[in-house]
This record gives sequence, structure tokens and C-alpha cells, in this order.
Amino acid sequence: MTNDHELLKRIAIDPRIFGGKPIIRGRRLAVEHVLAMLAAGDDAATILRGYDWLEPDDIKACIAYAHRLVAHERVEPPVAGAAG
Repeated sequence: MTNDHELLKRIAIDPRIFGGKPIIRGRRLAVEHVLAMLAAGDDAATILRGYDWLEPDDIKACIAYAHRLVAHERVEPPVAGAAG
């Protein structure tokens, strides 16, 4: 099993590609695009068929990257009865 540290080595940021958004292995596929496909219900096999160079660990790397981002977020629950 590949650990998160190794997986995250697959994610790169290149200011010349997509304005510096995180991409997979320096290619023109943004992490957010893979996450959007997963969120839309595509499974890993479908995504891999669409990108012949993509590897299963690339998809895992996108998930690990997203996990790292949200692990540090703090969300305040709405206060009941508060005006909004």
C-alpha cells in the first residue's frame, strides 16, 4: 500500500499550467477535474479509460490531496435562531 507522502509526490504545481492549480504528474489534468469526476459518480475504472496515461495511484493521490486540504479546515456550525 502506498502511503500519502508517496502519493502526494504525484501532485505538482506549475504556474504555466492551469494558472498553478494542482495537476497530476506535470500533465494537463487538474486534481480538481479528477475529484469532480469522482463526485459526479464516475468510478476509477471509467476515469482510467478516459486517460490512457493515468494510473490508479494518481486517482488515490487526488483524494489524498483533497483530504490534506480539508483536514485543516474548521467549519463553524450555524447558530440556531441566528439571523442570516
